[in-house]
Amino acid sequence: MSQDKGYRLKVAVCPGSFDPVTNGHLDVIIRTAKHFDRVVVAVAANPEKCPFFDVSERVEMVVECLGDYDNIEVISFDSLLIDLARKYGSCAIIKGLRAMSDFEFEFQMAQMNRQMDENIETFFVMASPEYTFVSSSGIKEVFKYGGSIKGLVPENVERRLKEKLKRGKSG
Repeated sequence: MSQDKGYRLKVAVCPGSFDPVTNGHLDVIIRTAKHFDRVVVAVAANPEKCPFFDVSERVEMVVECLGDYDNIEVISFDSLLIDLARKYGSCAIIKGLRAMSDFEFEFQMAQMNRQMDENIETFFVMASPEYTFVSSSGIKEVFKYGGSIKGLVPENVERRLKEKLKRGKSG
C-alpha cells in the first residue's frame, strides 16, 4: 500500500441535528479537532424531524460553544451528507457513538456513504463515559418536565431552552 508523502489539508465533517447541542456532541467535536486540520460541523436542517429549534438557532448555539476554535467551522445543510463532504474536500465523516444501538444505524449509513464515494471514510468516535447516556431527545424530555440538565449541555443551550419554553414553544 502506498502512502501519500505530500501534505494535504485533512478535513472532517461532523454532521448532526444538534437539537440541541449537548456536551457529548461538543466532546466528540473537540476531540476530533485535535486530529484534523479542519472540522466542519454540519447542522442538518431535517425539517421532517420536527426540531425544537430551527436550523439557524442550532447553528448559533454550536457557534457560541465552539467559536474559540480556529479549525472548526459551523454550517447548516440540507443535502446528502456525502455531497456536502465532497463540497468541503473532506476525507472523513465523524460519527459519535454512545452505545451499540447507535452503531447499527451508523454502520448502515457509513456503508451507504462508502458506496457513493469510497474516498471518504467514516470514523466512529466513542462518547466519553460521562456522556454515554446523553441524547438531545433525552435532554428535551428531562427539561420539559423540570429535571436538571446541568452539566449535560452548555449554559447557553440551557438558557435558550428556558427562553423557548417561556415563549410557549415546547415543540
